[in-house]
Amino acid sequence: MKGATGRSAGRGGTRTLWRRIREPLAQSRFVKNFIAGLFAWFVRLIRLTSPLVKGSTQVAGGAYAHLEPGIIALWHGQHLLTPAYYPKGRPLVAMVSRSADAELNALMIEKFGIEAVRGSGGRESSRHLDKGGAKALISLKKALVAGKNVAMIADIPHGTPRDAGMGIVLLARLSGRPILPSAIATSRRKVLEKSWDKTTINLPFGRSAVIVGTPVFVPADADEAEMERKRQEVTASLNAATAEAYRLVDGAK
Repeated sequence: MKGATGRSAGRGGTRTLWRRIREPLAQSRFVKNFIAGLFAWFVRLIRLTSPLVKGSTQVAGGAYAHLEPGIIALWHGQHLLTPAYYPKGRPLVAMVSRSADAELNALMIEKFGIEAVRGSGGRESSRHLDKGGAKALISLKKALVAGKNVAMIADIPHGTPRDAGMGIVLLARLSGRPILPSAIATSRRKVLEKSWDKTTINLPFGRSAVIVGTPVFVPADADEAEMERKRQEVTASLNAATAEAYRLVDGAK
């Protein structure tokens, strides 16, 4: 009994020690940069070992070059490979969430030369953006005016997955630039079924596909009803692009 008690006390001491060091580690800039570097290495590995299948389009340039600078729309949980597939040398500004977890994502994309701005995508009404979201949209609009492409997650964090929010539509109206619904898929992947957005963890040594869907243009004088129609257009186009990307990687021989 004495030995068992000692082992139990030892385990309790270990847990206490871990709790004491876990928080400082989580807040360490060095640790965060190290983890972000590992993420960047992994997505590069996927890109290098997963050739694009026939039928893929480019995230930027190519047949869509005349629409740049544009607003690249992506779904939550399907966007993780974007930095590795975005063409080098083309400026890109990406909106990332203001949540603590999103800081790793921001650090990771910066390792690809992509600028990050913090904000959220806007909820039901274009009039109901919070202060942080409004500032982020202003930053993205300035980037578009400067000739840079921007990337934005279209659906709302912990909202309805794969259903566009109003923020991206508002940005298109304010900037006059088109929304380019974009999807990236790989044949080797693990879907986290219990996550709210069915986050997809892409894996190396397979095939990949990139699809840019039907662009969505939002008139500068669009009223609330038109904005809602455009929001639905973004949802439909992005879902179609996502389905096509998965069809290509899963059906290619």
